Amino acid sequence: MATLKEISERTGYSAATISRILSGDQTLSVSEDARRAVLEAAGKLNYNETRSRRGRNPKTVLRIGLADMLTPAQQLDDPYYLYLSNYVKQGCMEKRYALTQLERRNDLFVAPTGEELNGIIAVGLFTAKQIESLAAITSNIVFLDSSPFECRFDSVVLGYELGISLAMEHLIALKHRKIGFVGPTYKYNDRRQNALEVRRQIYCNLMEQHGLAAEMVFIECPMELEPTVKAWREYLRSGSELPTAVICANEDNAIGTVQCLLQEGYTVPRDLSVVSFNDTPRSALFTPALTSVSINEAEMANAALRLVYERAALPDKEPIRTIPLKVVVPPSLVVRDSSVAAQG
Repeated sequence: MATLKEISERTGYSAATISRILSGDQTLSVSEDARRAVLEAAGKLNYNETRSRRGRNPKTVLRIGLADMLTPAQQLDDPYYLYLSNYVKQGCMEKRYALTQLERRNDLFVAPTGEELNGIIAVGLFTAKQIESLAAITSNIVFLDSSPFECRFDSVVLGYELGISLAMEHLIALKHRKIGFVGPTYKYNDRRQNALEVRRQIYCNLMEQHGLAAEMVFIECPMELEPTVKAWREYLRSGSELPTAVICANEDNAIGTVQCLLQEGYTVPRDLSVVSFNDTPRSALFTPALTSVSINEAEMANAALRLVYERAALPDKEPIRTIPLKVVVPPSLVVRDSSVAAQG
């Protein structure tokens, strides 16, 4: 992972400004261009321009289309998808694949006029109509972070159950019993239809398996910072008992949790241990540094590039396979300062 100094050298912004951008500081007045520059630099943390190019076949060059669920402005508010896209772009540079950003017209995707693509990597969640607009360009589509039609398309997804299991086992090993969940009850599924949030479901199942169903606490809120702060204020002022630890659906939920508790006079992690989900650079740069489930975005992007290559048809290359595959990338747990043993 890059240091603040390295990101500062890349972007020209001070380490203090970079730290506040990556930690989601809402009081910082900074342009969207500055935020984008910092987030994009952070998203390229593992990029190595001096990596050896031996073993590449310059004759086999793919033309890849990139479809982003979020607009550039929306990615600033949800940098997880920005990092995924940047890792795809980085991988294409390293493999000498030609990358084309697909245009969105009337909420459907189209390739630039005259552009012939060997495959598409689609980052995020897409409606059925959007998926068919992609399929009209090429049948070789890899969905990154969703798996809408497994019988037709390749996909790369995260092992959510393992991620929540790692977080739960960590907190239970620290003698926590009253463990809460911060995040939404419902969220879009792989076809952008409203459904029960998968991390919440896994949390409930695991609490029951550990005999802790009576200890469950829910802080209901969208996966955004300000609604998280609001939800926590309402919970604290209701007089309900504070859990000793929480598992958060994403980084904004974790950052909002810490910010609200500090504002209300609590101490993190002494009064509340916090485990985040996603582990973008903000987790390490936030104070306290967040214990977080790392989803390994770089490996997810690399897996997507391997899949799109395997089903690509080129003049000098037949597809390696014809059946679609689903790759589940296992997460890992990075333990930092926001989780400690239960007090007492």
